[in-house]
Amino acid sequence: MQPQPLPLEEARGDGAENTQWSRPECQTWTATLLLGTCLLYCARVSVPVCTVSMSQDFGWNKKEAGLVLSSFFWGYCLTQVVGGHLGDRIGGEKVILLSACAWGFLTAATPLLAHLSGAHLVFMTFSRILTGLLQGVYFPALTSLLSQKVRESERAFTYSTVGAGSQFGMLVTGAVGSLLLDRYGWPSVFYFSGGLTLLWVCYVYRCLLNGKGTVARPHPGLGHLGARPADVQAHQSSLETAFPEAFSLETFPSSKGWVFNVVPWLVAIPASLFSGFLSDHLINQGYRTITVRKFMQVMGLGLSSVFALCLGHTSSFCTSVVFASASIGLQTFNHSGISVNIQDLAPSCAGFLFGVANTAGALAGVVGVCLGGYLLETTGSWASMFNLVAAVGSLGLCTFLLFGEAQRVDLSPAHEDL
Repeated sequence: MQPQPLPLEEARGDGAENTQWSRPECQTWTATLLLGTCLLYCARVSVPVCTVSMSQDFGWNKKEAGLVLSSFFWGYCLTQVVGGHLGDRIGGEKVILLSACAWGFLTAATPLLAHLSGAHLVFMTFSRILTGLLQGVYFPALTSLLSQKVRESERAFTYSTVGAGSQFGMLVTGAVGSLLLDRYGWPSVFYFSGGLTLLWVCYVYRCLLNGKGTVARPHPGLGHLGARPADVQAHQSSLETAFPEAFSLETFPSSKGWVFNVVPWLVAIPASLFSGFLSDHLINQGYRTITVRKFMQVMGLGLSSVFALCLGHTSSFCTSVVFASASIGLQTFNHSGISVNIQDLAPSCAGFLFGVANTAGALAGVVGVCLGGYLLETTGSWASMFNLVAAVGSLGLCTFLLFGEAQRVDLSPAHEDL
């Protein structure tokens, strides 16, 4: 009797398994991408760390310094979808490598280029916009790469581990960057973060890719995109990350600022790793994937919003550190919820979908910051801003609980030609 041909869906599943990383490969890539995410944030926060010194050297006032700081997000909002689409089409590792090479070089060259012209403000604003454009492709391409290369049962822990690199990057730049700034001046911070990024690029290209690329899956149709409104809403929780530092400087001027800037991130790193481990463990124990994703969002948006709300109504420095640490730490549960849920739905176009969702989230963040600033100026109280944060987080959670799904979208061969 001749063997029966495999059904189309089963054949696709076998093909997907063959392209996934083995366990040693997954461990190597996870550590490498963790470092890449760390370096991305090192480059991203180099300007905030050096703003005071640069303002003194270039004669910027607070409004001009604010212009330079905010210009990063102008570019960051524009390349999310492009990065995800390219990741799905040509491979996320290629997009990550090319963008890291470009932003690493730009960061390392910033001190030299800034002194070539007297128009320091114009150059730095343009430089930050370009950095935002280059870094905007990273997370969508990362999502595309992990969705295609990591087994579903290990996806949440892998994504959470890589995502913890953002907290590592904040800590590294805050500690090492501040030391370099005091001893060698602000240009050394840019040389440090940009130079390490270029070394990382060389390592990935020569040791992991061996000078070659990989074949990515075809890009499927996009007709199912509009059916996932929760993916967009939940990303608005990113508003919370900018508030604790401003709260501490404004309300507790005599306290140790580094405590407020370091302790929450030290809590967030193990919280991110734990959330990924817990998510994968629950799924492997037989719990429905969507149930686990929604539970993670209850922690990452719901409980986090509760602590953010409490943060706006305390006058104790120690209590505010506890509330801020809890809120930021719980936010990392989003890595095992909404972020990886997109990979559950459509692994072959997860990068594109994540790019669309992250664009909406970034735009919502810009609007939220402006609205929060208006409320702060109008009311004179930080409580109003944290009330806004809690309200936005609650809205995102309710939307995901109502509309969130985890059933993989069926992509017919006809879609793949679109």
